[in-house]
Amino acid sequence: MIAVDAGYFVSGYEVDKLGEHGALGVLGTDGVFRARRSGDSITAGDTVDYAAVVPATDEPNDIRPTINAWDGVLRYTSARQLYDFPLAIVVGLSEDEQLAAARQNKRTYLWRASAASLLLILVVSVLGRLSRQLVLSRQREVEEQVAHAARVEYLAYHDGLTTLPNRSLFSKLLSQSINEAHRYKRRLAVMFLDLDHFKHVNDTLGHESGDQLLKEVATRLKDCLRESDTVARLGGDEFVVLLPELDEEKYVSTVAHKILSSVAKPFILMGDEFRVTASIGISTYPQDGLDEQTLTKNADNAMYLAKEEGKNNFQFFSEKLHANSLERLTLESGLRHALEHHEFELHYQPMRDMRSGMITGMEAVLRWHHPDIGMVVPTRFIAVAEEMGLMVPIGKWVIRTACLQNVAWQHRGLPRLKMAVNLTLRQFFDENLLADLTKILADTGMDATLLELEITESLLMRDVEKTMRVLNGLKDRGIRIAIDDFGIGYSSLATLKQFPLDTIKIDRSLIRDVASVDEDKDMTKAIVAMGRTLSLTVVAQGVETKEQAEYLRENACDEFQGFYLNRPVPAEQVAELLQTQSAISDTDANPAD
Repeated sequence: MIAVDAGYFVSGYEVDKLGEHGALGVLGTDGVFRARRSGDSITAGDTVDYAAVVPATDEPNDIRPTINAWDGVLRYTSARQLYDFPLAIVVGLSEDEQLAAARQNKRTYLWRASAASLLLILVVSVLGRLSRQLVLSRQREVEEQVAHAARVEYLAYHDGLTTLPNRSLFSKLLSQSINEAHRYKRRLAVMFLDLDHFKHVNDTLGHESGDQLLKEVATRLKDCLRESDTVARLGGDEFVVLLPELDEEKYVSTVAHKILSSVAKPFILMGDEFRVTASIGISTYPQDGLDEQTLTKNADNAMYLAKEEGKNNFQFFSEKLHANSLERLTLESGLRHALEHHEFELHYQPMRDMRSGMITGMEAVLRWHHPDIGMVVPTRFIAVAEEMGLMVPIGKWVIRTACLQNVAWQHRGLPRLKMAVNLTLRQFFDENLLADLTKILADTGMDATLLELEITESLLMRDVEKTMRVLNGLKDRGIRIAIDDFGIGYSSLATLKQFPLDTIKIDRSLIRDVASVDEDKDMTKAIVAMGRTLSLTVVAQGVETKEQAEYLRENACDEFQGFYLNRPVPAEQVAELLQTQSAISDTDANPAD
């Protein structure tokens, strides 16, 4: 019998090679382990199925791995039977330990794959969302650009307040209509409309109410027209109407009557009723013009005729208006250079004391020596110059020249006289008026108390707050203030009382028949009485007869001026007048020629 030390066979177990749960053992053919080591544990006597652990083979060196779990640990096992001994050497490696790295790698790969997949899905989702947002954003941007372009185009061709076509769009529409009228031998009409008394509403109630009125006027105008007609707002209170495809000329008159009637209806502004009217000028194609500019200009000229005819009416363009239009163009052209070409001259009309006949002052009257049409009186060009915005520089020249002349007379030893100068609306409300007057008085050495500035009765009520501010500024400088053409407005004693005035000048229309018409007599007496109540000097304008002068003297008028004794004369003749002046009671002078 041979003795075998089983521990010897299992002493070669190495953990780093076989693992913590590997196995090395000596197994008898009877299925009993003579010795078995797993990790640090050595046991013996465990029983297993020998055939399951050591497969039968014809080749003694044929080693085939099998999977066994005799102690609950699943192992890959391999066994080799010892020669001539009923024993087999069994080696086992734990399946879990052998596959642990692979399984960890699998888990790592699966986690990474999952993470990568999730990241890819997230990236694709984000990119998709960003792409959609980019597309939507671009779409919105394009839509906004299109809407903005449409809005800009709309605003470029429509009035912001009334939404009516503006001047630019109307010009295009009129040009198109003229081309069609020429092609198809048709007629068309242009109506130029200006609101009467709108300025009063605007100044009294404010611009918000004025805008409300303009919007209501726009609505009423559209209601008076056909769908094929066009109404546009040119600016301010000016509107223009295009009537294309005229079959009957009477349609134009019908529309004009409808517009006048519609506009004249009361407007409710700030809870109260207000009324305005319209003045309409009409030109027709092809009679009154063949292009857009001519038709519009001629309709505008006809509108001014409607104003002159008392407003609230319509007028068609005519040859007479054409002549007036040509004259206006001549005046406009000449006025642009009249000042720099020294074409203006001042004449002076004396104002006399009603009782003594002594000259108390001079009114400066502007004359224009036009190089082509000769002497032009103020009534022909002042309004044109005012519309052109030229009366501010012209008026400044008038005041400076009048002041220089007054000082020159005094230097010659002539009496100190007040110098009256008219102010237009633009001059009065010019922001530089007070500064300009201060400089003129300083430059010329003129005594401010001798300068009297004349404004119209209607100007007082334009903007009461601003008017009062300007008047107070004039009075602070010592300048006298006169109301010109008084008696044709609606000023009351209470109205005049609030303004710092010095003089009232009665309008010549009341003086013309003052000696024979009772109504004019009563008006004149009332004005004189009003002046005395307010301690104002009352001057009668336009006195042309002895009867007028005597009546005014009998009714205590203070001063007068007019052709009865003196027309306006050049500066060089004033000295002679002052030297030969005499009282009315001592002269039998006839009215001046």
